[in-house]
Amino acid sequence: MQQQNSEAIILHHLDYKDADRIVTCFSLEQGLLKGFARNARKSRKRFGTALEPFSQVRLHWTDKAGSDMVFLQEAELIDLRSGLRKDIGALALASYGCELVEGLFGEQQVQSEVFHLLQAFLDHLAKKGLSLEARLLFELRLLALAGYAPHFLHCAACNVALDGDQAAFSAKAGGCLCLDCASPSVPLKVSVMTFGTLGRSLQSPLTLFEGFRFSERTLTEGGKVLADALRQHLSRPPKSLSFMEQMLVGKARVAAIR
Repeated sequence: MQQQNSEAIILHHLDYKDADRIVTCFSLEQGLLKGFARNARKSRKRFGTALEPFSQVRLHWTDKAGSDMVFLQEAELIDLRSGLRKDIGALALASYGCELVEGLFGEQQVQSEVFHLLQAFLDHLAKKGLSLEARLLFELRLLALAGYAPHFLHCAACNVALDGDQAAFSAKAGGCLCLDCASPSVPLKVSVMTFGTLGRSLQSPLTLFEGFRFSERTLTEGGKVLADALRQHLSRPPKSLSFMEQMLVGKARVAAIR
């Protein structure tokens, strides 16, 4: 068995039997990893609190031929991201983001850009708390890294630049559709300005989340566009989606009152 190590972000874990733990993480050098940590809940020296969700760690493991699961030997804690534990909304959005990474990048392969995007996303939530802009940017960038970025500036059917006030959107068709190409069965109509904002946002640095302020219309319409795109490429809805959206609605109501 070959021993390996890599920096990694813990996505979630499952307690097994009396003291063991099954851990799912996203590593810098191997992508998605699932590992078995024997006696993890009793061994303070080898694991301690390092296997908590959203923690950044350096993992040490061994592979076993014929097994989809690695055997975790040790985890060195780099950052617990304790700020996430102080904000239930940020915690919900972090869980949702980790589920998206697992759903879109389920194969074990090097995905360093995905790792750095997830790292920056979790760091931003731990520092700034729940953010509608952060959710939109993370979904948009993750789809792009997965190779699923929709057409935003040209019609996906005729490739003509969008004009007018509105256009349709269909993830199944590949993105925006001008009103001439969109069939009556495509229900989602969106402002061309929203599509422009989404397209420009894709040109921003991958790990930058600070300084973005989107209009309520962009957040609402952009959220519907990205939700349609994600449904097209995920095998099932994220388990944390419903609770996370409740937190976002609550934040929006508080902001409206203020």
